[in-house]
Amino acid sequence: MASGMSAREEILAKVRAAVAGAPPVEIPRGYRTRRQVDDLVGLFAERVGDYRAIVRVVPSAELGATIDACARDRRMVVPDGFGRDGGWDDLDTADGVMTHCAVAIAETGTIVLDHGPGQGTRAQTLVPDYHLCVVRADQIVPGVPEAVGRLDPSRPLTWISGPSATSDIELNRVEGVHGPRTLEVLIST
Repeated sequence: MASGMSAREEILAKVRAAVAGAPPVEIPRGYRTRRQVDDLVGLFAERVGDYRAIVRVVPSAELGATIDACARDRRMVVPDGFGRDGGWDDLDTADGVMTHCAVAIAETGTIVLDHGPGQGTRAQTLVPDYHLCVVRADQIVPGVPEAVGRLDPSRPLTWISGPSATSDIELNRVEGVHGPRTLEVLIST
């Protein structure tokens, strides 16, 4: 190594020297956007259900009662800004968490949290075994490019595609290893 240079600095210096004088390369950015999807709610519900999430489409007038029914007999973490008073504070003994989302993606069945009001902290959404997420119909976009366009890249983002799951070497599915074992999604229309 050159005197006073870290390994990182030395590698970057070699890369810069290797590309010095090379012409700039234009990177095409022809992403599909503004797709026409006739039923965003239906497509999102189908795709998030493919991940073994529990999915219910609920009229907004019935949302409160449905949330109450889902939370009954559970010690639920209720993050600030969710719009409900009270909640369980101890993550180690909580049964679940209820959150809103920043955006939902119909094509992939993905929910994105930016941990803003009502979305909790990363720990609150990963530690409990049950996650109840409320998605408003107007938060559902057709694809990833539209979702990224709605997000603030400076915020912490958690992308959720179904309950936490992994497979062992024999391809036996194991749920709940890296986050909630059960994801329930209420789509408010």
